[in-house]
Amino acid sequence: MGALAALIAPSVLFGLSRSARSGMTGTMRFSSTFATASSLLVLLASCVGPPGNAPAPTRPARARPAPAPRPAPAPSPAPAPAPAPAPAPATPVASSVAWADRPLTPGNWSYSAEQRGSIARFGPPAQPLLTLRCDLASRRVILTRYGAGQGAIVIRTSYGAVSWPATAQGGAQPALVAARAASDGVLDQMAYSRGKIGVDASGIAPLVVPVWAEIARVVEDCRA
Repeated sequence: MGALAALIAPSVLFGLSRSARSGMTGTMRFSSTFATASSLLVLLASCVGPPGNAPAPTRPARARPAPAPRPAPAPSPAPAPAPAPAPAPATPVASSVAWADRPLTPGNWSYSAEQRGSIARFGPPAQPLLTLRCDLASRRVILTRYGAGQGAIVIRTSYGAVSWPATAQGGAQPALVAARAASDGVLDQMAYSRGKIGVDASGIAPLVVPVWAEIARVVEDCRA
């Protein structure tokens, strides 16, 4: 804009000087020149740019959202119950040929399912002589020989004879109780013995019981 004013000013001054030397006519020319100069000045004024824009107001910084609360840690799982102790190992016993010649003990096998497993009974239902029960919770087969016996229980099959550690149980109906893992191979020998099984214990009469399907059913229930 300064360059434009520098170009216009000499022309205006030149016109004014000529008008002053020309008399009346100069007066008219002066008026005309003055009007022209005024128009140019107005034009120059209109070319002046508006004042600089004021800086835009700064926006206040956004408040950072509070961090989300961390979820509470999951509770630790309850410890698994300790496994039941393994039963004592069976002890081999010298086989007796005489037991196979004994007559069968009178009685029959019966089978029934229970809430905690299943049971096979030999003898009268109210007072059985022998039971074989599956305890699903511990996966054990529990053999009970009723009577006031003591010591171990000897199991005799066509495969041989073994001695199972037993615990004497008192009360109105005393008994000897032997608990075995469901995987014990002697249970298979009992289920597949040729025709009969011998069950002996000190202090009570020996038993010779027939091999029926009830024995295998109880064993399979505990292995399922």
